[in-house]
Amino acid sequence: MRGPAYTARTAPAAEAAADPTWEVMLADEAATASLAATVARALKPGDLMTLGGDLGVGKTTFARALVRARAGDPELEAPSPTFTLLQTYDLPRGVIVHADLYRLSGPEELEELGWDEAGEDAIVLVEWPDRLGPDLPPDRLELILDLGSNDDARRARLRGHGAFAARLARLRDGQRFLESAGWAEASRAHIQGDASGRIYERLSLGGRTAILMDAPPRPAGPPVRDGKSYAALAKLAVDVRPFVAVADGLRALGYGAPEIYASDIRTGFLLVEDLGQEPIVGVAPIAGRYEAAIDLLADLHTRTLPIELPVGAELYRPPFYDPSAFLVECDLLNDWYLPEVSGFSPDPEAREQFRALWAAALEPVLSEPLTWTLRDYHSPNLTWRGGEEGLKRLGVLDFQDMALGPPAYDVVSLLQDARADVDDELEMALAARYLAARRKADPAFEPRLFARAYATMGAQRATKILGIFVRLAKRDGKPGYLGNLPRVRRALAANLAHPDLGDLAAWYEAHLGAVETAA
Repeated sequence: MRGPAYTARTAPAAEAAADPTWEVMLADEAATASLAATVARALKPGDLMTLGGDLGVGKTTFARALVRARAGDPELEAPSPTFTLLQTYDLPRGVIVHADLYRLSGPEELEELGWDEAGEDAIVLVEWPDRLGPDLPPDRLELILDLGSNDDARRARLRGHGAFAARLARLRDGQRFLESAGWAEASRAHIQGDASGRIYERLSLGGRTAILMDAPPRPAGPPVRDGKSYAALAKLAVDVRPFVAVADGLRALGYGAPEIYASDIRTGFLLVEDLGQEPIVGVAPIAGRYEAAIDLLADLHTRTLPIELPVGAELYRPPFYDPSAFLVECDLLNDWYLPEVSGFSPDPEAREQFRALWAAALEPVLSEPLTWTLRDYHSPNLTWRGGEEGLKRLGVLDFQDMALGPPAYDVVSLLQDARADVDDELEMALAARYLAARRKADPAFEPRLFARAYATMGAQRATKILGIFVRLAKRDGKPGYLGNLPRVRRALAANLAHPDLGDLAAWYEAHLGAVETAA
C-alpha cells in the first residue's frame, strides 16, 4: 500500500485539540490536488476561503483542484480568473466563486464586480485577499502556500478563523486518523446520516471498503432538570466508547455488528466494517428479512448478557434505562410537538399529571427482567447480507445509546417503524413469532405481561418521536421528518388502546384529542 499523498506535521494530543492550524508538506502537484479534495469535503455554501502566497506558488492550481473535487469531475475545465477576476461554477452541490483580485487596487473597486451578490450562498475562494481590505469576515479558512525544498514541493499552512477554527481542527484530525489507519488515499463518498450530528463516509481503497464514522464528543448541553442535561438524563452516549464496546459485544454473541478496524476515542473517529447497503425494506417491508430481525431480538433476549464490556484496557458499563430517562423523553411531546400543532404547551399542573401517569405506567414494565436495549433497532439501521449465515445475515448499525432496559422496547421499535409502514398483519405475525421463540426458550415467559410492556413502550416511543421529529424540523432545519408524523400518531393511538393504559389515554385525549381530530 502506498503512503499518503501528503504529510502532515504531527502534534501532541493537547495541541491537536486546541490549535486551529494545520501544516502540510506537499510533495508535488498531485499532493496539492489531494489536499484540495480533502478541504473541498469540509466546505459548505456561505464559506470564504482565502488563498495566500507569492506569485507562482500554486494558489490557482489549488483552487482548480478544489473546484474539480466539488464537481466530482477531474477533467472539468476551470479557467483562471486572472482576467475576468471572478469565475463562477454552478455545480450540483452548490455554487463556487473563484476570485483573483491581484489586479484590484483596493476594496472600493469590488462593487463594480458585483462582489456582494456573487458570493451569496456560494463557496468563495479568494486569491490576494488583502485587496478586500483589513476587515475580512471573522469566520473564514485561510491557506498560505510557500515554496518547498524543490521545484514541485510546497508547504501549505491552513488556519481556521472564528467558527472555522473547530471545523479545521476536525478536518485535520480526521485526515491524521485515516493516515494512521492506512486509508488516507481512499476515495470517499458521503452516506446519508441519521438524525444525530454524526457524519458517515464510505471509503474505497484497493478493492476494499470501510465506513468512516465522524462522531465528535457530545457537548454537555444546558441543564433541563436536576442540574442535568437532556443527554445525561436520557442516557445518550457522549463519545464513541459505547459504540466500540457494544459492537464488540454484539459480534462476540454471533451477530452482524461491524468490526472496528481503527479508533480514536478522544477525537471520535472510527473506521468500521462496511455492512453493505441492501435494506430490509423495499417498496414495503420484506417479510423474510423482518423475520431475521425479530429472530435476532428473540435470541438476544434469551441470553445472559454481561453488564460490563471491554473498551481497550477499560470497562464500559451500559446505563440503566431508568424512569428519569423515559420521562425526559416523554416531555418532548409537551416541549415541542404540542406547541407546534396547537400553539400552546400544557400548564405545570398538566405536565405533573402527565409525568405521574407515565411513572405509574412504566413501573410494572421496569420491574420485569431487563436486557440490552439497543434503542435504534429499526429499518434505517439494519442491512441485509445475504451471503452470510444465520443471524449474521442482518447487519446492525446503530447502538451507541444501548442501555439496560425492557425487551419490548426494541421489538416495538422494529414492528412500529416510524419511517416505514409495517401493516397490521405483518406486525402481528412477527410479534407472534417473537413470543413463540421466547416461550420455547423459557416456558415461564408470560405473553400477557409482554403485551402490556409492548403497548407501554410503543406509546412511550411514539410520544418521544413526535417531539423529536418536530425538534429536528424546527431546531435543526430537517423538515423531512415531519412527513412521518401521521404514521407515529397512528402508532400512539393503537398503543394507548391497551386497557392498562386507560388513564394515560384519557390525558392524551384531553390534551391531544381535539388537535389530532383537527389534523
